[in-house]
Amino acid sequence: MYTAKKSLGQHFLKDESIISRITEVLKEHPFHNLLEVGPGTGALTRHLINIPGIEFKAVELDDEKVLYLQKHYPVLQGKIIHNSFLDIDKPFEAPFKVIGNFPYNISTQILFKLLEWKEDVPEIIGMFQKEVAERAASGPGSKVYGVLSALVQAYYQVEYLFDVPPGSFNPPPKVMSGVIRLTRKQEILPVKSDRAYWVLVKTAFNQRRKTLRNAVKALFTPDVLQEEIFNLRAEALSIDDFASLTYKMK
Repeated sequence: MYTAKKSLGQHFLKDESIISRITEVLKEHPFHNLLEVGPGTGALTRHLINIPGIEFKAVELDDEKVLYLQKHYPVLQGKIIHNSFLDIDKPFEAPFKVIGNFPYNISTQILFKLLEWKEDVPEIIGMFQKEVAERAASGPGSKVYGVLSALVQAYYQVEYLFDVPPGSFNPPPKVMSGVIRLTRKQEILPVKSDRAYWVLVKTAFNQRRKTLRNAVKALFTPDVLQEEIFNLRAEALSIDDFASLTYKMK
């Protein structure tokens, strides 16, 4: 037996049709190394460990779930990283894919950490609270377009794949969920620096109701701030707009 811990945002996937769809998406592009985040009781894991020719690891914080997985899937001995994903080092030396029913309480933080490893993570397939999934995939002009959208899309093409209803989980969450795929872009967005881009995006959206001129005035000289683009709000700017502006920052 096992329990779902609210403190860890645990909702275990039980719908076999959804599990099959996620697994098929994963197999569309070849890979050698795979990290599963939050395997829980192994609903996805039991399919992933049977994919031939791959090196598999999983990261799981919950003591109870680690024991459960080791007992029911002996092949996982030595392949479980018993820690919070947010505290681990990069699990493979070579490039690796990431998959998971991400714990909803830290799902955005997980994506931000994966951005730090972007050179080694060509693809991410994740289950998120639908609101978070939509934010990651949304474009300029959308009410949910924001920091997450602009940072993730600078490096990844984001596809919203499908909805997952609460009844697909045990216990069912109070919200809809969604599965997205992030595929690393081949062409790097030209920016002054990653840090400049991140600072600009976060500063702009931190006061998203203000015009850009008022929201980011500390980052630019008065002359630059007279340009017409600064009459807009952050949600109107594409990632290319933000990237171009980094070259004009102080």
